[in-house]
Amino acid sequence: MIASIKHVRVQGFALALLVFTIDQTVKWLMVKPLKLQEIGSIDLLPFFALRWTENYGVSLGMFTATSNEMRLGLIAVTSAIALGVAVWMLREKTRADVLGLALVLGGALGNIWDRMTFGYVIDYADLHIGEWRPFLIFNIADAAITIGVLILLARSLLSREKPANNGDTNATETN
Repeated sequence: MIASIKHVRVQGFALALLVFTIDQTVKWLMVKPLKLQEIGSIDLLPFFALRWTENYGVSLGMFTATSNEMRLGLIAVTSAIALGVAVWMLREKTRADVLGLALVLGGALGNIWDRMTFGYVIDYADLHIGEWRPFLIFNIADAAITIGVLILLARSLLSREKPANNGDTNATETN
């Protein structure tokens, strides 16, 4: 049992590393070969484009860092959250929870790396229907974080532990 739990955690950290690597590789493609920052946007489908966006805030553009001190503050806060997720992953026992946490951790690390390297997070995925955008422009790290959180929410809402029952459903105490 202990070896199995350790194996699940190792898989979780491997998944987090994979998410980070894929996120950074795609961002490198956007910056270097595609030169998306210079081009601005590339329409791929009627409902999807690659569009260069520099995100100086966090989720939904909130807490925009307008100074170097604020950027360092965002790095510190998001790094503390990522550390908390890593510790949580070390304590989890179920594969699904570790999977969700790994997606969150890998995505968080990708966005933290961007903020440390560029001063902003590179966003590029623009899903839209005409002018209507159901989502803000995002990246693979954002998608991984969102999917990970949804997994954790679904697990917490749908898989409640049953109370322990010692088989004495009709037992009564007598004096």
